[in-house]
Amino acid sequence: MIDVDDLIALVRNYNPNTNSELIARAYSYGMEMHDGQVRHSGEPYFSHPIAVAAILTEQQMDDATIITALLHDTIEDTRASYKDVVDLFGAEIAELVDGVTKLTNLQLSSTETKQAENFRKLFMATSRDLRVTLVKLSDRLHNMRTIKAMRPEKQVQKSRETMDIYAPLAGRMGMQWMREELEDLAFRVLNPEARNSIIRRFITLQKETGDVISKITQDMMHELAAAHIETEIFGRAKKPYSIWRKMQEKDQGFSRLSDIYGFRIITESEADCYRALGAIHQRWYAVPGRFKDYISQPKSNGYRSIHTTVSGRDGKRVEVQIRTKQMHEVAEAGVAAHWSYRDGQRVENPFAVDPAKWISQLTERLDQAQDHDEFLEAVKLEMYQDQVFCFSPKGDVIKLPRGATPIDFAYAIHTRIGAACVGAKVDGIRVPLWTRLKNGQSIEIITAEGQTPQATWIDIAVTGKAKAAIRKSLREEDRDRFITLGRELARVAFEHIGRKATDKALRTAAKGLAMPNMPEMLARLGSAEITAREVVAAVYPDLAEAKGEEIDGRRAVIGLRPDQPFARAQCCQPVPGERIVGINFKGQGAVVHAIDCASLTRYEDQTIRWVDLHWHDGKHPANHAVTLDLTISHAAGVLGRICTLIAEQGANISDLVFKDRKPDYYRLFVDVDLRDAAHLHNVLTVLEADTDVAAILRHRDASRDHAQHALDEAQT
Repeated sequence: MIDVDDLIALVRNYNPNTNSELIARAYSYGMEMHDGQVRHSGEPYFSHPIAVAAILTEQQMDDATIITALLHDTIEDTRASYKDVVDLFGAEIAELVDGVTKLTNLQLSSTETKQAENFRKLFMATSRDLRVTLVKLSDRLHNMRTIKAMRPEKQVQKSRETMDIYAPLAGRMGMQWMREELEDLAFRVLNPEARNSIIRRFITLQKETGDVISKITQDMMHELAAAHIETEIFGRAKKPYSIWRKMQEKDQGFSRLSDIYGFRIITESEADCYRALGAIHQRWYAVPGRFKDYISQPKSNGYRSIHTTVSGRDGKRVEVQIRTKQMHEVAEAGVAAHWSYRDGQRVENPFAVDPAKWISQLTERLDQAQDHDEFLEAVKLEMYQDQVFCFSPKGDVIKLPRGATPIDFAYAIHTRIGAACVGAKVDGIRVPLWTRLKNGQSIEIITAEGQTPQATWIDIAVTGKAKAAIRKSLREEDRDRFITLGRELARVAFEHIGRKATDKALRTAAKGLAMPNMPEMLARLGSAEITAREVVAAVYPDLAEAKGEEIDGRRAVIGLRPDQPFARAQCCQPVPGERIVGINFKGQGAVVHAIDCASLTRYEDQTIRWVDLHWHDGKHPANHAVTLDLTISHAAGVLGRICTLIAEQGANISDLVFKDRKPDYYRLFVDVDLRDAAHLHNVLTVLEADTDVAAILRHRDASRDHAQHALDEAQT
């Protein structure tokens, strides 16, 4: 554990004017508050805040951020209060500590809808002060470095959360080194065999070829020296996870994978960057399509560099990044460059961009999203995608995610332009709206009066802004139809419990569900955003739960140990009345599969984990979701009638997703909540008898078992 003098020395290395007395006071206070607390590893708990502070000194952060790291768990885990921190260390530090506490309390690995809402809160919180995010990222980095002390299931949860949220967030904020380390630490937990395999292949490759990095570095140094360019060159092999991801994307084995080595050339000036590029391209063949100039077109987080890939020694592809020293500082520090100190002064780096602007713009735009899933989708698109730069006819540069289409371009200019889009020209040539745009292209959008967004655009658009605007337009267009359908679904649901869906009852339900008004609730019910059961429960919770003598869901399955938890497998979605078998998972209880489920082949050689189960006799509640694959005629009123038929069978629609839209038919997946196999048979029979239903199947998807299988592999 680093003592207080060593920590202060780390800060003094880059900030001689540091307030060492305040840091020492925070160190003593944190140690006192955490006295007696221990980590999973058995170490004193305060060793963790100190390690987080040390990580932040590597980023040359200001005193307030270092002190926040020392105190970041005090409000949450000790008797210290917000007022105590204000009195002892001031309002600025108290606000930062409180911000980190709030981020820590967000359950980012919960269900998808809740995850989306928490993601929204995360971005709202970070838009106020990005230093909160820096402390949280450093906190997660140290926790991942020491993750082996946690329970296996907790390791998997934290690693998945890190891979999905924190690593991309670090990368999007320009902290590429942190992203790579977080990904590698999570990869070590989630797929240790794949990581070890890549490392073994690297070792074998080094034995066969020798120190390739040293040889290529010397070659580059020789060429640049001959061109009289002063440079520093750093070479490295790419991280195991980066290689693994590339293998998956390109569907190639390790032996066929190229450019697994990367080199950085650091020059004195911007002009030298282009001179170095010329020298490299003159000596080695440039790989077509692998050149990016982020100096003339910087990324939104301030990143500047020239990227190129060349065929190096013995034909090996190597990636080369060329930048100046100042550009390199921003590339390494990312968002932290905005607060970095040197010799007691804030660094004036001309390329450092205040990342608060990016997050502020993101939150402002995405706060307009009316749907949780839309928000999460948009955020992930913003974080994971690289960018392309296209030009409007006036010469304005429009930044878009890689893979964007003319529809995304149109909405990026203005929502009105996007809605009225009927076609596009790329470099003067008319192209389909699904064309993927490339760097440097000039885009002209063709519009027409009376045009409205089409449902098929959802699948064509890539940006969150475009998708949200299209969905909003479609929702408004279909609003009257959804309200009518919602009222009918509510009528059937209320009659099912012997009540009437009066306007007063529906207004009461809307109020109970925190909806702005009754029409809004009916529209969401009609569009399957909420279920009829939720509407009924908002008015008559007792009747909704207690209709008939139903079996307690906790004892629906017979054959388990007392109090042993269980869950239905999502791949086969077994329902009461069907033959079932259980698979035991360490620390997770049993997962119940249908006896004919294809996923069971994964456990054929692990018969000790199999449990003979059967359903409890009696009336089960209608809460067993089954996915139906429906193909229906594209005609007015068909979808409404299908939903009514399902409701008339006493079944609720919990989700509805369109999979394919054609001029003459729709194909959709409908999640229906059912009691048992007989209930399923009734619903299938009624729907199959309808003349507008072209095909109906019970959808089963073995890939839905992937998450549980990954957890199982991690545990074993």
